[in-house]
Amino acid sequence: MGTSDIIILAIFVTSLATFLSRFLGALTSENVSIKSKVFQWFNCVAYSTLAALLGRMIIFPAGVLSDSDLIYRLIVLSSCIFIFINFKRNLVMPTILSAFLLAFLNNF
Repeated sequence: MGTSDIIILAIFVTSLATFLSRFLGALTSENVSIKSKVFQWFNCVAYSTLAALLGRMIIFPAGVLSDSDLIYRLIVLSSCIFIFINFKRNLVMPTILSAFLLAFLNNF
């Protein structure tokens, strides 16, 4: 089995696993109440995982983000949180601002 065959097989298997779990989640979602303890627990786990990944990206960045200083990343994070809270929890504005602000701070 060649390298390209292994890559195609890996893409197929991971896609199957992803779509199978989503399909099973869609089938069973009607039976789960939003106010149940299980749903709240999964919600907390999802948010904590997201917070951990964002924290890791800011403190220990990889790739191009590692070229910027930590203080610049913290300035961008705090300004985007401020914009998010003060502009009706809109995600588009802080996302666009983060790219421009980080580029501006890194170049000047």
